[in-house]
Amino acid sequence: MVTGMMTIEVMRRPRLLPQRSFPRYAYLPGRMPHPVRDPAGHSYQVEHALVLPTLDSDEFAWGADLFNHGYYWEAHEAWEGIWQVAERGSALRTLLKGLILLSAAGVKIREGKRAPAMRHAGRAAGLFRQLPKTPHDAFSHALGMSPAMLADIAEASVNAPPVLRATMPGQPEPVYDFILGNSRRFAPLGFTGMSV
Repeated sequence: MVTGMMTIEVMRRPRLLPQRSFPRYAYLPGRMPHPVRDPAGHSYQVEHALVLPTLDSDEFAWGADLFNHGYYWEAHEAWEGIWQVAERGSALRTLLKGLILLSAAGVKIREGKRAPAMRHAGRAAGLFRQLPKTPHDAFSHALGMSPAMLADIAEASVNAPPVLRATMPGQPEPVYDFILGNSRRFAPLGFTGMSV
């Protein structure tokens, strides 16, 4: 074991929206085609659906699915769509900005850029701690933990960066040892959402 590092256990992670297919690669800047600007990108010319600024939307759950499975750039994009339509100055917008920054930290960890990862995670933690403890039980419910706990975990995750596995280019790799999401909404492991 390397001191100051953590190993993320390879585990089957539950899905919130198993009927949606993951992108064909997890984007890392400079290593794969840009998802939306490059014609070879996995989301090039994909029309985005209208999103609602709610925690119980499929788009929020999609962001959590992407995040939990190591698609950090893609999670950032999913949550940014909700953030853009959320009311300015609202607690929801603050929460989403924190999740976007935590996703950016995941990208930086995967790139081996510890200082930017720590900066993004620290900013995310600061935003999570700004959220009042009540009446935001809805946040704890949607995240599967309180925003304050997520702040602590976010900071700890970058202070003890994971030992990354050697993966094929574009292969997603979770760098956090926690899972976001309401556990009652997770599909059973092995459920694909497809009928046989």
